[in-house]
Amino acid sequence: MSYLTLTPDTLEREHICCAISDKKCVDGVAAKKQWLAGQYEQGYRFRRLDDRGKVFIEYGPGEAAWMPVAAEGWMMMGCFWVSGKFAKSGHGKALLASAMEDAAAQGRAGLVAVVGTKKMHFMSDGKWLLKQGFREVDRLDYWFSLLVKDLDGATAPEPRFLDGCRGGGCVDEAGISADQRVLFRSLPLCRISRHHIAEGKL
Repeated sequence: MSYLTLTPDTLEREHICCAISDKKCVDGVAAKKQWLAGQYEQGYRFRRLDDRGKVFIEYGPGEAAWMPVAAEGWMMMGCFWVSGKFAKSGHGKALLASAMEDAAAQGRAGLVAVVGTKKMHFMSDGKWLLKQGFREVDRLDYWFSLLVKDLDGATAPEPRFLDGCRGGGCVDEAGISADQRVLFRSLPLCRISRHHIAEGKL
């Protein structure tokens, strides 16, 4: 099994798995590639199977996480997807292991993932991650759970959802308006950062 870690130099010519055959998503894919290129210097990584398929993982430093999670000293997982003919072939375990290796190399405490407390097509499979050694460290009353996979001997504050997520809306701890709070509750894990919301870029 061969995997590629995309860089700003290779992103333009390589596919990024999302909506491979959907021409309606061309602008969105281009925007995501631009975002990935900008995040590479921050330590964010996009790794995928060296083939045409939806087999990939994204992760980066918890301090720069785009999700409403405090995870200093951890590696934060973004999208993680293995589908179609590639499912049940060991790709998920291999990609997860590579992310853990990067976390260990950087001296991080392990890997963090946000999952749904019920099945959602856009969320990582929490039950599968629990079978891979993850454990739950936080949970919201609506829909979402926070899982971690620890590295032996590494220490860092235990990750948690930001306080603004409690009681029905995911907001920046500095404060976001009630209208924005509704949107953030609906789309807390899409590729939308709380900074984009605050800057009015939606």
